Amino acid sequence: MATFTLQRATWSLQISRTSRTFAVSFTTALPRKHRSKHLAPEAPSASSTLFRSNLHNTSPRQSSRHGQARSAFTSSKVYQEQRAQQAAASEAGSSKPAYPPQESSSQAPEIQDLSAGLLDQPVFLDEGARQVDWTRSFHGLSTEAFSPEARDILLAPITPDDIEVKPDGIVYLPEIKYRRILNKAFGPGAWGLAPRGETIITATAVTREYALVALGRLVSVARGEQVYFGPESIPTSAEGCKSNALMRCCKDLGVASELWDPRFIRKFLKEYAKEVFVEHQTTKRRKKIWLRKDGDIKYPLKEVKYGS
Repeated sequence: MATFTLQRATWSLQISRTSRTFAVSFTTALPRKHRSKHLAPEAPSASSTLFRSNLHNTSPRQSSRHGQARSAFTSSKVYQEQRAQQAAASEAGSSKPAYPPQESSSQAPEIQDLSAGLLDQPVFLDEGARQVDWTRSFHGLSTEAFSPEARDILLAPITPDDIEVKPDGIVYLPEIKYRRILNKAFGPGAWGLAPRGETIITATAVTREYALVALGRLVSVARGEQVYFGPESIPTSAEGCKSNALMRCCKDLGVASELWDPRFIRKFLKEYAKEVFVEHQTTKRRKKIWLRKDGDIKYPLKEVKYGS
């Protein structure tokens, strides 16, 4: 007769509430030193005995064992804590959720609709303020002429190389060259544009009134305008509106006054511009455009002969 010493043993109990069955698993491990010689060599080192029972088809003795196992499980501390947590959660969940919903931090902020206006009204100064309120004042207008040096720069004829031609035949001077002339005549920082009102946005254009101030004196007041094609292009159109107002204010200083002279315009177009027929490479639509004689036709337009 062989004697076995069990040094390591584990057991587990599994109960199913739906099928009213339970399973007991008992596992033992035998040390290698006390392995019996009567065991077959291929016998495993761990044995597992699994008992299954159904509560509907059990003998009275087995039912008694089943009841003892269930009472032992239900009286455990872990089972009591789980039941208490489930009861508290069911009471709290009947009135309000256990965790209140939180606002998502990834929600994008609202984007302001610029078509309703930019809300950029100029600041009005008090009547007793020492600073000139250029939103209403005409301080220094026509008090005296500028210096002879400034007059020569402002009234100097523009060179044909600085003049550009639009496809519809309108000649113009780029706005950056107006700024260069003012910087050369007065110096950077000695002139500026002061808004006289808020930006007005219509269905298709942006407009605002500006005042040109030079050497602390009001020179001219003009309203600029710029067409836009969508709400996302309103800021860019507002900057174009400012440049348009600068060009109109410079007319009072005589800057590039030739561009408003019809005789000069016809002479310039005859000598430095040409009119050609072009075709759109994608839509195949043809039209006639103006461009400088030293200019090139850009894609997707291509020059074609009339009647071809």
